Amino acid sequence: MSTDAISRYHDTLQQGTLAADSDAVLTQQLRDQGLFFGDRPLCGVLRPRFLTLDEYRLIGRACGLVGSAFEKVRAAAMADAALRAQFGLTSWEEQVIHADPGFPSASPTSRLDAFYAPGKGDSGLKFTEYNAETPAGAAYNDALSRAFLALPAMQAFTRSHLVLPIPAAAGVIDALLQAYSAWRGTSEKPSVCILDWKEVPTYSEFVLFEKEFQARGIDVFIGDPRDAEYANGQLTVAGKRVTLIYKRVLIDELVTRAGLDSPVVRAVRDGAVCMVNPFRCKLLHKKASLAVLSDERQAPLFTSEERAAVLAHVPWTRVVEARHTQYRDSGGDHTVDLLPFIAERRETMVLKPNDEYGGKGIVLGWTVDDATWQAAIQTALDEPYIVQERVEVPSEPWPAMVNGEVHIGDRMLDTAPFLANGTTVNGCLTRIATDPLLNVTAGGGSNVPTFLVEKR
Repeated sequence: MSTDAISRYHDTLQQGTLAADSDAVLTQQLRDQGLFFGDRPLCGVLRPRFLTLDEYRLIGRACGLVGSAFEKVRAAAMADAALRAQFGLTSWEEQVIHADPGFPSASPTSRLDAFYAPGKGDSGLKFTEYNAETPAGAAYNDALSRAFLALPAMQAFTRSHLVLPIPAAAGVIDALLQAYSAWRGTSEKPSVCILDWKEVPTYSEFVLFEKEFQARGIDVFIGDPRDAEYANGQLTVAGKRVTLIYKRVLIDELVTRAGLDSPVVRAVRDGAVCMVNPFRCKLLHKKASLAVLSDERQAPLFTSEERAAVLAHVPWTRVVEARHTQYRDSGGDHTVDLLPFIAERRETMVLKPNDEYGGKGIVLGWTVDDATWQAAIQTALDEPYIVQERVEVPSEPWPAMVNGEVHIGDRMLDTAPFLANGTTVNGCLTRIATDPLLNVTAGGGSNVPTFLVEKR
């Protein structure tokens, strides 16, 4: 079990000056590699995340089946306007998702955000969100892995345990290049622009990805949508021609700030440039995608294995609306009147806006009173929202230097595997925090690298 490795690592950390020495090395590594989110260090603890091979295999199998089910729902929705309406698309989103990106996958690179309590089998892994648009953190994970491998404590720990980093950035780049080859029809190298607003706090990760592309001999630069021009069938950004956009800018922000007639949007819709992820990713990026996936009305789309995986790994989720639906408990399936049902179950429910990120607008029922919960339900009826059943948020002990001494305290953690083309796991993001939202964008917590571990 990974818990045994955790205990052994903490024992190792207490030996001599290993903790202080490791803290000094980590601090220097963070500075040297630019591992900051805005002006905050990405990591403030001295232990990486440990997973056994069996635990990682469980995650991979679950992702493959749930990812396959997501794709079946998406394909069905693209051909069925009534089913597509369940996702809560805006009118402009409905326009752009039908643009053919030139390759088969709607999300060549994505991330399933989950909570995983090892030791509980399939029931211990619950996917709560699907980042099908702009999954961040892969390059951060790899850079943090390199930093942790340099720690004196890690080097001492490897005398008793094998540790293996799980690279994530390479899988992202491979998925991008596969999409580009399908779009272009050849295997030639693209001219890549990593596209987002220059002031975003994740800019430091763009620099890491820029180095990854350059290591493969690929022309790449970081660009801002405001510097884009589209003329004579070619897209340029700051005067440089682009054939592949690694899209980190959010589609909502791109359209809201630049418009549907902006150079980037027009070039992509005309097929003059390859963009990953494409506009059609927006369907599954909606938080309603988990509601559509787990709704009893979609069950006939799936194989028995996919249905079992959705039931095991996707918490009960519904779009907030006046309707009757199915709810399963230990007594089996029951038909419930959705609005009264969630009103009465504040302690076990979460409300989430359909299209926000960074923890914005989320209401955890068990953290508010009844009046606030009722008001939140009303807001959820006025705007697109989902309701999701509360899942167990696991915690682990994490060591950190506090006033020159090692302090080990519990912090909650999530498990967010990266997917290539919707089904293949390539690496895993882990975030830890004392706040149950576990969101670095929201201003709390840390990223830690994820390692496979096995006793020698």
